[in-house]
Amino acid sequence: MATNQPSVFIDGEAGTTGLGIRARLESLLEIALKSLPEAQRKDPAARRDMMAAVDLVVLCLPDDAAREAAALADGLGADAPKLVDASTAHRVHPDWTYGFAEMERGQASRIASAERVANPGCYPTGAIGLLRPLIDAGIVPPDYPITINAVSGYSGGGKSMIAAHGAEGGPAFELYALGLEHKHVPETEKYCGLTRRPIFVPSVGHFRQGMLVSVPLHLDTLPGKPRGADLGEVLAAHYRDCPLVAVVAPAADGKLEPQALNDTDRLELSVHANEARRQAVLVARLDNLGKGASGAAVQNIRLMLGLNESV
Repeated sequence: MATNQPSVFIDGEAGTTGLGIRARLESLLEIALKSLPEAQRKDPAARRDMMAAVDLVVLCLPDDAAREAAALADGLGADAPKLVDASTAHRVHPDWTYGFAEMERGQASRIASAERVANPGCYPTGAIGLLRPLIDAGIVPPDYPITINAVSGYSGGGKSMIAAHGAEGGPAFELYALGLEHKHVPETEKYCGLTRRPIFVPSVGHFRQGMLVSVPLHLDTLPGKPRGADLGEVLAAHYRDCPLVAVVAPAADGKLEPQALNDTDRLELSVHANEARRQAVLVARLDNLGKGASGAAVQNIRLMLGLNESV
């Protein structure tokens, strides 16, 4: 194990998330970034030796491969590195810490002391960011029938979706996962604090990156019949000391486009309310490749390696 400058190995660095993490880590002088030659990247012995030689490994792999890699690391015993898993494999696993540092008070400290951290999904980052503070505050009941609508750039959809949108005449817009079994639902339900499974309707637009996640609410069906401003105040208080998360005023023209935070690691939250109609829409905006993937992973890496004092 490294004794001075902490070292990091990205297992699966050639994918979209891995490349984003690598680009961010290359700018951090505090970290020594390690790689295997391309010919050895699928060699279990070479990967195991690399894992034993570094302080932290980032798993940017499909779910089954991430589970195999975690088992490989566990087999190293005292030489096992810390792990950040960017896949879905361990997000609701009881032995892994969920890597959304701003989710609740103390979460950043839990990440900092963890050996195994599961990086959040992009859609859940927006949904949890909006709903968890309101549920914790008692404004939204845990059993409320939540609907989450979201649109993402196509870069988060894997090779086939990227190829479809990169081709001439690719789709302008698509709803998908209409079987209502999207793999992000379990972590959304668990970490929002919901006791009723939410309806999640994702979609993809014909743009590379950027994301909007929205949650409509009937204000008169909530305890105490709050105003939209009450929801905004709870969110603002929760994220007051979180530099990467901002609660912003709704746009005067009533519009939001998904790409404004591209190439940043920020998350913006807003409450759009019509008090006369007693309706509101909560909206989260983020870069699905930033705070929704690579940026969150690097935030967790920094915490786990002691490079952040607080978040």
